[in-house]
Amino acid sequence: MSTTILPVVYDTASWPGRVLNLLDRAVTVALLMAVSAMVGVVASQVVLRYGFNRSIDWADEVSRLAFVWSIFLAIPLGVRQGAHIGIDIVLAKLPSTVQDALRRMAALVSALMMGAIAWAAVGVAREQWDELMATLDWSVGWFIVPVGVGAALSALHLLRIAVQGPPPADIGGAE
Repeated sequence: MSTTILPVVYDTASWPGRVLNLLDRAVTVALLMAVSAMVGVVASQVVLRYGFNRSIDWADEVSRLAFVWSIFLAIPLGVRQGAHIGIDIVLAKLPSTVQDALRRMAALVSALMMGAIAWAAVGVAREQWDELMATLDWSVGWFIVPVGVGAALSALHLLRIAVQGPPPADIGGAE
């Protein structure tokens, strides 16, 4: 069985499917860049500090920023596949039509919550935008932006699940 980063591909005949596929590809590229930056900066910092008794003053902030971006960009990719954690002991005993309806309802409620989180993240980022990081002339709001991006994309995926139904159980990997 081959494993890919984005095993669930939406119907490209519809514009929502094409948009979600395009957004997910962009998020995957950004995620890979954030992880690469984090690993590169941390590895460089370790080599410089312990090998040459030197240090990069901004390494801590950049690596933390890349870590935050990687975490919050990965969440919607998991939501897309239905790979989030869930307890379905009772749900599994119900008829499949009831299971589907409950999953769609839960996805709709979750989409609304993610929309609220995205909205709140935009407000927090705007409030903190004038505050700068200690070693860089970058706004600390950049730590909040990925929360909004991840929540907004998660909301879109959850709305898709609410409308079209969840992906097959074997794709998410949790059974």
